[in-house]
Amino acid sequence: MKTKDFYFDLPEELIAQTPLANRDESRLMVVDKDTGKIDHNYFYNIVDLLEPGDCLVLNNTRVLPARLIGEKEGTGGKVEFLLLKRIELNTWETLVKPGKKAKIGSKFQFGGGLLRAEVIDIGDEGSRIIRFEYRGVFEDVLDQLGKMPLPPYITEELQDRERYQTVYSKHEGSAAAPTAGLHFTEKLLQDIADKGINIAYITLHVGLGTFRPVKVDDVTNHKMHAEYFMMDEDTAKTINETKSRGGKVIAVGTTSCRTLESAALVDGKVKASNGWTDIFIYPGYSFKIVDALITNFHLPESTLIMLVSALSSKEIIMNAYEIAVKEKYRFFSFGDAMLIK
Repeated sequence: MKTKDFYFDLPEELIAQTPLANRDESRLMVVDKDTGKIDHNYFYNIVDLLEPGDCLVLNNTRVLPARLIGEKEGTGGKVEFLLLKRIELNTWETLVKPGKKAKIGSKFQFGGGLLRAEVIDIGDEGSRIIRFEYRGVFEDVLDQLGKMPLPPYITEELQDRERYQTVYSKHEGSAAAPTAGLHFTEKLLQDIADKGINIAYITLHVGLGTFRPVKVDDVTNHKMHAEYFMMDEDTAKTINETKSRGGKVIAVGTTSCRTLESAALVDGKVKASNGWTDIFIYPGYSFKIVDALITNFHLPESTLIMLVSALSSKEIIMNAYEIAVKEKYRFFSFGDAMLIK
C-alpha cells in the first residue's frame, strides 16, 4: 500500500481559517461505510443519526497554550518553542524554531524572565529536551505567556482561544485539539443524552506526531509517535455494556478511535487502562471496538485519512473526499465534519 494512494488535490481556499460563529452549524457529510452512499446534512442534526443504546465516546483532553515566543539570552534573537510532551516536572520535549539557535547549553527567556529555559539534550527528529525555571506553578506561567498551538495551515489569529477547545475539555496535556469534538455544544450533548445515547469520555493527549507527514513510500513502514491515553472503569463499563446489548460505539475523532482500539481485548471488550500508544491504523486493520466515527476532513497522505479509510475502504473514502472538494466542504481543524457509519 503506497502513501501516494491517499493523495487528493485540495484547493487552498477550502482550508478553514476561522471557526464558525456557532460550533454545531458546520456541514456534515454522512457516509455509509459499506455501500459508499453519501448524504449531506448539518452537524446540529447529529442526534437524529444516532440510536438509543449507542455510545458516543469523546476525548476530554485540553490543549495547552503550548506556543511560547521568547529570546535567546545573550543575543536577544527571537525564538519560538512548541511544547510537545512533559518528561518530568520541569522538563519537556519541545520543537524549537529556528533550531540552529538551540544547541545543548543554550539558554532562553520568555516574558521578560518570568520563564527561563535551557537546552539539555537533543530528542527525536530534531526536537529539543528543555529544562524550565520559573516561580510558582508552571501551568499558571504557561497560561500567562503561551499561545494556542494552531496548525501551520491556519494563518489567521484566533480571537477566542476557547474555540480551539472542546466544550467538555478537562485534562490539560495536548499539543493540538481533538478537532472532531469542536462541533459539539453543551445543548447538543444534552439532546444526545436525552435520546438515550450513552456518552463516555476517554483522554488521549494529542501530540504532533499524529500530524507529521508520512515520509515513506510504503505505508506499512511508517512509525507513529507514542501518545498518552487514559480510560477509567466507568468508561470501560459503559462501552462493554453497549457492545453486549448490540449497540454501536461511535468514536468522536481519530484520537478516541485510537484509544478505544488500544484498550481493546481479544474478546471484543475494553479494559480500564492508561499508558502510551503508538497504534497505527490503516486499511486492512480489523476494528475490535469502533463501529462508527465522527471526524473532520484530513490532510492528503496523512495517517488520519489512512485511519478513516480503514473503517470503510480507501475507494469509498477517497471518493467522499473528491465529492467534499467538489461541494466545497471546509477542511481541517476548523472545518466541516464527516460521519462514517
